[in-house]
Amino acid sequence: MTNNPNPAVRTPGPDEKTGAIMVYMRNSICWGDVIVKSQIRVSTWLRTNAAPDFVAMYNARVLTTTTNVAPKPLFFTEMHVAISEIIAYHLIPPVKDPIDYDPSEPNRRMVPISIVISAFKFDGFMRMAGKTDLAKYIEVTREVYTPLYDVEITCPMIPGLGVIKVPYVLLRQSGPIFALRSI
Repeated sequence: MTNNPNPAVRTPGPDEKTGAIMVYMRNSICWGDVIVKSQIRVSTWLRTNAAPDFVAMYNARVLTTTTNVAPKPLFFTEMHVAISEIIAYHLIPPVKDPIDYDPSEPNRRMVPISIVISAFKFDGFMRMAGKTDLAKYIEVTREVYTPLYDVEITCPMIPGLGVIKVPYVLLRQSGPIFALRSI
């Protein structure tokens, strides 16, 4: 097995573009390139009607996170991940999309939240109504994926992975543990 990436098996068509994403599942993380329609924002792709049942990733790597030993990633030229298994995802830094909200919108606030997904901890902010708390937000919101902003991702179980800082993560509401945090 080689660690050198190969060119993508599929190249984007004239109305498509590529993006590099990282996805988090119960026992692993994967990262690689995806191909989407040009008008789709890769960072919000799984929130749209254009979301596939399986995410095709090219030049992909998979890292199993069920051990505290620094594992080596597996490389695949092409792999397909069921969207139902993706608990969180984000663009791979330094790439980022413009923010998806109006910061001057009244009666909205950023609430400091910690999210736990398997071995990963996500510290960031949820944007919610000024009079809403975390319990009401997750009870009332019916989105499959909800956003988390200005996020620091760590893996306490494998500290050698370091800290990933991203401006935007989408989280499946039914997968993680949500917790308020103080700052």
